[in-house]
Amino acid sequence: MRTLSLPTGGEMPVLGLGTWRMGEIAGRHAAEVAAVREAIALGYRLIDTAEMYGEGGAETVLGQAIAEALRAGDVRRDELFIVSKVYPHNASRRGTVEACERSLKRLGLDAIDLYLLHWRGNHPLSATVEAMHALVASGRVGHWGVSNFDTDDMEELAQVIGDGPRCAANQVYLSLGERGPEFSLLPWLRERGMPLMAYSPIDQGALAGDDALGELAVRLGVTAAQLALAAVLARPGVVAIPKAVRSAHLQQNLAAASLKLDAATLAGLDHLYPAPKRKTPLAMI
Repeated sequence: MRTLSLPTGGEMPVLGLGTWRMGEIAGRHAAEVAAVREAIALGYRLIDTAEMYGEGGAETVLGQAIAEALRAGDVRRDELFIVSKVYPHNASRRGTVEACERSLKRLGLDAIDLYLLHWRGNHPLSATVEAMHALVASGRVGHWGVSNFDTDDMEELAQVIGDGPRCAANQVYLSLGERGPEFSLLPWLRERGMPLMAYSPIDQGALAGDDALGELAVRLGVTAAQLALAAVLARPGVVAIPKAVRSAHLQQNLAAASLKLDAATLAGLDHLYPAPKRKTPLAMI
């Protein structure tokens, strides 16, 4: 799996597994654990979650899957890159640390590899950053970052970081259907060597049914969803974390990470989904 370097050191796989909507229904717990276990067995090493997802339920699913995979010898802990997020209303100096401890308990881990502020709330960024620095210093968090931050938010954040560890990544909505971040945010991040983590890179599955995209995909012998995902991964500095539960989708997404798109295909994609010509508000789901 190709990786991207983090500005704070270390590497992150360019393709991961999202867990949004997991942990919401008790009757799906076993199937969701099995899906994460299968993803790990297939070679997924980056897995994204958040305390918001199922109000901790997704972290519980992920924690059980990791524990089972470790016991079975399917993977070593140091091979996994686990991402979680703190709710904005919990992101005070003290609240961030307490939320992280709760997430660690649900995950059954000693440390979270990347811990993000899920979106901006009412707590001052300086308080959240101070907490993030403390978590890194204590070893409870490997790297910290943000989510749903636009360019102006990143500029403001840069002013309050101080001498502590830098922001490692920014997770935002980016897909063929939502290319807004490519206008100013993605260039800003690239200049600083900071990965953009793209959530919903297949527009929550909507692009899988796009007929025009499907026609272009057929020429390459792939599905429309695979082409949509490969297009996002073709952007330098971008990591994608599509959610998948079905075995076929897990395998297809993994294969998409190795798909090379030629200039003609990229031009065709730009025709179907033009690049933004002006700044637009950051989309959120």
